[in-house]
Amino acid sequence: MTEPFSSTPVLSYRDLLEGSPDPLLMIDSGGAIRFFNAAAERLFGHRREWLLGRHYRTLLPGRLQGRSEGQWDVFGGDPRMRQANAGLELFGLRRDGTEFPMEVNLAPVTASLNNVVATVRDVSERKRSDAALREALSLVSATLESTADGILVVTADGKIAGANERFANMWGISKDLLNSHDDSKVMAFVLDQLTDQEAFAAKVQDLYADPGAESLDLLHFRDGRTFERYSRPQRVAESIVGRVWSFRDITARTQAQDQARTALAELARQAEELKLLAFRDHLTGLANRALFRDRLEYALASSDRRGIHVLLLDLDDFKEVNDVLGHQAGDEMLIEVGRRLLPCVGPGDTVARLGGDEFVILLTSTPDPAPVAARLVDALNVPFILHGRDLRPGVSVGLISADDVLHAPDLMRRADIAMYEAKAAGKNRCLRFHPDMMTALLARTDLETGLRTAVEHGEITVHYQPVVDAASASVTQVEALVRWERPDGLTPPSDFIPAAEASGLINAIGQEVLTQTCAQLQPWLLKDGNRAVAVNVSAVQLREPGYARTVLETLSAAGIQGSQLILEVTESVFLDPAPHITAQLTLLRGEGIRVALDDFGTGYSSLGRLQEVPVDILKIDRSFVSVIHTGEEDLPILASMAVMAHHLGHRITAEGVETPEQARHLLRLGCHSLQGYLFSHPVPPAELPAAILGATERIKDLGITL
Repeated sequence: MTEPFSSTPVLSYRDLLEGSPDPLLMIDSGGAIRFFNAAAERLFGHRREWLLGRHYRTLLPGRLQGRSEGQWDVFGGDPRMRQANAGLELFGLRRDGTEFPMEVNLAPVTASLNNVVATVRDVSERKRSDAALREALSLVSATLESTADGILVVTADGKIAGANERFANMWGISKDLLNSHDDSKVMAFVLDQLTDQEAFAAKVQDLYADPGAESLDLLHFRDGRTFERYSRPQRVAESIVGRVWSFRDITARTQAQDQARTALAELARQAEELKLLAFRDHLTGLANRALFRDRLEYALASSDRRGIHVLLLDLDDFKEVNDVLGHQAGDEMLIEVGRRLLPCVGPGDTVARLGGDEFVILLTSTPDPAPVAARLVDALNVPFILHGRDLRPGVSVGLISADDVLHAPDLMRRADIAMYEAKAAGKNRCLRFHPDMMTALLARTDLETGLRTAVEHGEITVHYQPVVDAASASVTQVEALVRWERPDGLTPPSDFIPAAEASGLINAIGQEVLTQTCAQLQPWLLKDGNRAVAVNVSAVQLREPGYARTVLETLSAAGIQGSQLILEVTESVFLDPAPHITAQLTLLRGEGIRVALDDFGTGYSSLGRLQEVPVDILKIDRSFVSVIHTGEEDLPILASMAVMAHHLGHRITAEGVETPEQARHLLRLGCHSLQGYLFSHPVPPAELPAAILGATERIKDLGITL
């Protein structure tokens, strides 16, 4: 082993080398370590006493020992070559066997060119920093390339410093153009795609004029795309060195937002339509019941009700329009009615359709509603031309004025009552509500309520009136007349029959009359087959398809022949459109039952239709009999009726006979039977035998025979 630093020149370096903070080694031309300072001891972990004189390869990893070529043979050969081996990067070996990267710089010792000084630096931290930096740069690069945003970095003087691939793809910029760093060409390429080039360029200029500013705006492309552009300054420490532009394609999001806005607008439109439908009549476009009620209640909330009036309108005979021309024509008429009503009222008033052919009008500031009502009636009296027909339906109007106590339902109820009174009074008119109308309605309601239980309570009874046969001067027929014996007294038929027909209760009442009649008159009828009973029949009863069968079953159960029953009907029966009415009467006549036309002469077309209707007996109405006073009058109408009846082969019965003069005159005209107070009033069943006897005696006393 060579002795360390045995000569004076070497010792002259000792203090200098020992005090260096960097690890230093002196190596001779044979590769032996001649000097090793304290910093080198700390770096390699070897004591200098052990290391001095050893070959420098002792400090290298085993995998490198024994190699004599290339960079590892740094200390052999020509010393001039050693000067070129500066900044060598090698791996060192510590005493504990760990390796570390090191940088070695060589310098020849001028006193002896055969020796070199090696400065060793541990570059582990730098290597780690470099690796971390490379990793960070790689991560940044990967992040920039993986992001959905296009990134463009521009220097402070407006030069393109870099961009990710996404940016190039989004704008369709070729790599050659982008790498050319020709900023003017890139800008022109970008601007050519936008719809508002001036705004884009102006924003760029504003941001470069204010380097610290940030911005966020939208870019709209000619091809329909939309980009979101975000710009912020690029900083290094506290200095602004450029600007970063970030572009995001939000076309799909924008389209989705547009679709959402469109959908919301459509929903709002549909909601408005639904709201409109909720308060508008679908046919006429007028206010409907709900909207009218709201406006009426709002108007009644005012402290001053003097100008508030309600008019309820119902078209007269509107059903005939639907029946004759069809429902489409009916709808057309309702639409036209709405058009005609609107000009009749003021802008602050409300015209509404409640349903069917019923309309209602709310006047809110009209001192006198009568002129408005007159205009309404006149407007609807103008002919309607529908499907080539000239129609004049007319209208019935009920009018009620608000007071300080009536609520909305009260007003509507009273207007409805007045309207029905207008119909009952002849239609095509307006009637103002009067308290008496309510009284009459309550009476009718009470009447109908009582009728519903009259049969089951046994209140329906039958009285009988004898009919005198002129040929035999005897009573061979009686008429059954219904009576209602209420707890508070007897109610005549004229008071309750219309209500019974309107409510349909006439069916039960009529059957009760027929049943009682068959039971009570059975003994009298069975004694003589020529005897008969007349029972009044309503058109409502004949509309029931099973009426004829029920009559025949009732007669059969009592053992009474069909020829002993006479059904008295009015001419209105034959005007009813139901086809089975005439069919049922024909069926009954086929079983021997006779049909009498009651109140003959009072209908619209009795004489003209007389030969068409299936009847056997004509009953001359009392109105024609009452004009006979002396029996010597010239009564051509009455005479013509009798002549026509004879020519058609019908029997004639005159009712309402009260004087002998009337009886004699009617007999001279050829009447076959007479009925009236002259012979007997209607009597209960128990009094009928006496009444029949009295009528027979009256005939004989007066000598009234054919």
